[in-house]
Amino acid sequence: MRPATFFKAPKLGRLLASRPGWARRCLSQKVPASISGLLEWEPASPVDGVAVNGFVRSVRAMKSHRFVSLGDGSSVAPLQAVVPVDQADGLSVGAAVRLTGSWVSSPGRNQSHELHVSQVEVLGPSDAATFPIQKKYQTPEYLRTMPHLRSRTPYNAALLRLRSDAIASLNQFFASRLFTQTHPPIITSSDCEGGGEAFTISPAAQESESEEPFFRSPKYLTVSAQLHLEALAQAVGNVWTLSPAFRAERSDTSRHLSEFYMLEAEFGFVDDLGGVMDLTEDMLHHLSKSLYQTRGVQELLSRSNHGGSDLAPAEEVVRRWEGLQTESWPRLTYTEAIEILSARPELFEHKPSWGVGLQAEHERYIAGFVGGGKKPVFVVNYPRDIKPFYMLQSPLSRALPGDAGQSREGRLDATVECFDLLVPEFCEIAGGSMREHRLEQLLASMKQQDIGKNLSNYDSEQDPEATKGSLDWYVDLRRWGCPPHGGFGLGFDRLLGYLSGVQTIRDIVAFPRWFGRCDC
Repeated sequence: MRPATFFKAPKLGRLLASRPGWARRCLSQKVPASISGLLEWEPASPVDGVAVNGFVRSVRAMKSHRFVSLGDGSSVAPLQAVVPVDQADGLSVGAAVRLTGSWVSSPGRNQSHELHVSQVEVLGPSDAATFPIQKKYQTPEYLRTMPHLRSRTPYNAALLRLRSDAIASLNQFFASRLFTQTHPPIITSSDCEGGGEAFTISPAAQESESEEPFFRSPKYLTVSAQLHLEALAQAVGNVWTLSPAFRAERSDTSRHLSEFYMLEAEFGFVDDLGGVMDLTEDMLHHLSKSLYQTRGVQELLSRSNHGGSDLAPAEEVVRRWEGLQTESWPRLTYTEAIEILSARPELFEHKPSWGVGLQAEHERYIAGFVGGGKKPVFVVNYPRDIKPFYMLQSPLSRALPGDAGQSREGRLDATVECFDLLVPEFCEIAGGSMREHRLEQLLASMKQQDIGKNLSNYDSEQDPEATKGSLDWYVDLRRWGCPPHGGFGLGFDRLLGYLSGVQTIRDIVAFPRWFGRCDC
C-alpha cells in the first residue's frame, strides 16, 4: 500500500498559489455530479474546472457566443452553458457532449448560475436536421412512434425518475414491515384468474403445431404472481414482488396494456380483510409522503401548461397527492355502492345492477361521491360469481340488503371477502382479498367456476383432452398447514399515471405494448 502524501505548509502554500482553480475546488463543497445537482449549487465565488456531461437540447446563436441548453435526464430544467463561437463546432441538437469551464453567477432569470465553457468535447455527434426530438411541444401520439427516443424528452425522463424513486420508496416500506421481496416466475402453467386472456408461449424454432410442446404441455406468460406468492409466503412469511404481467386482451383503450408491472403482496396469519386494506393504505401513505417534496415530483407538479390534453391539470394532480396522504379512507360494500349508483341511473351509460361488475364510470362516481373528490375509497364484498375462484366466501352472518323482489336470505353467502381501491377522477388502482385457505371449499369453488379441469383427478367426457394437473400444486398448499391469509395487487403503471397526471397508460411506460403494437 502506498503511504499517504503529506504537504508541509510552505509546499502547500506554493501549490495553492500555482493552481488557484484547484484551490477553489478543494476549499469549496464537492462539485455535483449531475445537472440537477448543479442547478441547486450556488457557490459564492466562481469555481473553475467544472465538467458537465449531457445532451444538447437547443442552441441559441449570438455574435460572439452560443447559448447551449444541456440536459442529462436528471431534471426537467436544462443547464445553460455559454460557449465561445470558436469552440461551438459540433454543438447541434441531440449531440452528446462534455463541457468544461467555470461555474459562475448568471445575470439571467432562469437559473442562478451558468457554465462559462473553456473546453468542448463532442462525444457523440448528432445531425440536428434529422434528429426527431425538438424543443417545441410534440404530441404523445407522435412520440409513441419512436419509443427508443422519446425518453430523452425532459418530461418522459422525469417519468422514468418517478418510477425509480417510487420503487426505492416501496422497497423501504416493505423492508420496514419485514416483508421478503421475491421473484416469482414469468412462465406459468395456468391462467391465474381463469379469464382466458393469457399468452401461450412456444419456441421460435418450433416447426409445427403438432410438434411436442417445449415444456410437454401448454405454458403461459403470467397474468399475476399471486398463486406463486401464496406458496412463497408459507416458506418465509410475508412476501411481495414488483414484476411484469401479461394479458392478451384485445382492448385498444387508454387504460390497457399487454405488458405491465404489478406490485403484489401476500401475507399469512391475517384474520380478516381489514388487515389487507390497512396494509394497502399504509403503503400508499408512505409512498406519497416520502416522494411528495422530492425535486422530481415537484417538477412534475409545477410543469407549465402547453395546451395539450395529454396531461391532467397540475392542480388536480396536486389534489391526488394530497388525497393519498389523508387518513381513514372510506370503506363501503359493493351492495351499498350499487344502492348509491341506482339512486342516479340517469348519469350512467351502463345501468348499475347487483351481480354485475362496476364500470369505469361507476367507479369514478363512487370515488367522487363517497370520497368527496379527494380520498380514495375501498369497495368490499363483491358478488362471488364475478370474482376469481380463490377468494374466501363472506361469512354467513353478513346481512346484505336485497333488491326489490329479492329477499335478504337469497343474498346471504353470495359475496367474497375482497376489495377494489378506487381513486377520484380515475378508476380502480388496486384490488385484494382473503384467500380461500380451506381445501374442500377451494375445490368446490374451482368446480363451480369450471376451474376443476386443471386438477389431475378431473374427468370429463365432454373435454377428454383438457390439460390436467396444472393447478395440483396450488391445491396442495391447502393440504399441509395453510393458515388464513390474504393479499393484494396494485397496477404499478396505473398508479404512476395517476400520480403524474399522464392520461394514457401507454405514455407512462418506456416501451409500451398493446393490442396491435410492439414496436421495438
